[in-house]
Amino acid sequence: MSKKISDLVYKLVKPLVLENNIELVDVEFVKEGANYYLRLFIDREGGVRLSDCEKISEQVSELLDEVDPIPHAYFLEVSSPGIERTLKREKDFIKYQGHLVNVSTYVPIDGKKRWQGKLGIYNQSVLKLILEDQTELNIPWEKVSQVKLEVHI
Repeated sequence: MSKKISDLVYKLVKPLVLENNIELVDVEFVKEGANYYLRLFIDREGGVRLSDCEKISEQVSELLDEVDPIPHAYFLEVSSPGIERTLKREKDFIKYQGHLVNVSTYVPIDGKKRWQGKLGIYNQSVLKLILEDQTELNIPWEKVSQVKLEVHI
């Protein structure tokens, strides 16, 4: 149910967020303890400011009060996806091609469940990862658990 709600809210609020020249990166709807949380992750060129989060939170709250797509009480949170953001959508994998990422898999691939490398060219059937020794590792998407940007400071 949470995936369906996340997808529905993403479709509802994406146009509103875009009107503000902000990118809607992701939507999560999760239950933590006794509470439900609807989390919107936004980004913009130059970074997200607190005022961006406040503005989007107010506008989204009004929209969701009108449409009422969630059948129970929840807390709305709007924030940046962070510097080591999780990549989830096709546009993320295209945008961050060539960037260093950490990949977790559901099952071991060549005996490992954690990989680090540069994102290769986007492919719908496999995640292409360029390893440190420049070899290419192709991981079937159904085996990919999580992909996060790796940032070295």
